[in-house]
Amino acid sequence: MKASEAAREVALHRIRSAKSTRPSPEDWAAAIENGDRDALGQAITLTESNRLDDLQTLTAILKAMKASKSPRSAANRIGITGVPGVGKSTFIEAFGLVLLHRGHRVAVLAIDPSSSRSGGSLLGDKTRMDGLSKQESAFVRPSPTSSNLGGVARGTYEAILLCEAAGYDRILVETVGVGQSETAVRDLTDAFLLLMLPGGGDELQGIKRGIMEMADLLVVNKDDGSNRPLARETASQYQQALRLFPPNPGGHTVQVQSTSALEKDGIGEVADAVDALVDQWSSNGWFETQRQQQRLRQLDEHVHGLVRIARWNASSSAASAWKRLQNEVANNARHPLDAAQEWSNLRTQQEP
Repeated sequence: MKASEAAREVALHRIRSAKSTRPSPEDWAAAIENGDRDALGQAITLTESNRLDDLQTLTAILKAMKASKSPRSAANRIGITGVPGVGKSTFIEAFGLVLLHRGHRVAVLAIDPSSSRSGGSLLGDKTRMDGLSKQESAFVRPSPTSSNLGGVARGTYEAILLCEAAGYDRILVETVGVGQSETAVRDLTDAFLLLMLPGGGDELQGIKRGIMEMADLLVVNKDDGSNRPLARETASQYQQALRLFPPNPGGHTVQVQSTSALEKDGIGEVADAVDALVDQWSSNGWFETQRQQQRLRQLDEHVHGLVRIARWNASSSAASAWKRLQNEVANNARHPLDAAQEWSNLRTQQEP
């Protein structure tokens, strides 16, 4: 078993082995809402499970939270992505500390990359965000992507809901980086920040147009020292380029700001810009419209995901069939579409 999967299974086994003394979903939900970090962490671990009984327990907890209708101030969900080496973790720590200073409670869901070769996850964000993770009003939780497309872990949406129920009103979601599949964070968050390096023309050509179109705010980081002139020039180039993009569905003009996360410079201005966007969206109706669209996408994704999990858990023969099909596809003995159709037919044959 891969290292990251083994660690997750150990945690899940510990939760299951304590089932006899496990609190009811109502008590578990109440513990989370009362600020119990252990209860929150264990619930987030359930979101990463592929076992139906774990997901059923998670569903019961979420239902209990909704039923309790505890009064909470509206939480903002902020996605943060960027090119490799842009300093996402350094930026997030500086950004989070600014939000804490303003009286917010901050949760960071730092999605760590699972290696495509070893399957291992770095899970080093607590170390890289040491200053933030030690704050009483902050919660930093790394989660492996486990090869999930979109740069975010499966279950991230539920983890966001759990953090909000625990009273965190600023949820920061860090993705593994920018690429073709790194856009799912847009479907999980209210505001989407794209961090860029000073560089200008060549880098502008290399950025996926689709990612820039989805960004609500562009931030040129590392605006310090000898980089400062180049950072300011890069910000100007991006602002010019954004004029060629189609109108943003939220009705706002995408701004470009420069910051130095290392020197804690310009971070407050980014926080102000995000607040201004949320205020504008709340006024023009886009905030709730976007949330509605996101909930519908989550419904669609969960339907597909649960069907797959149900098939995996159906029987030992189903598990064996899945492994056989994987081997046949890997060895080029069968086309992936053909194998997928057989897997789908297996489910149909099992149904009465």
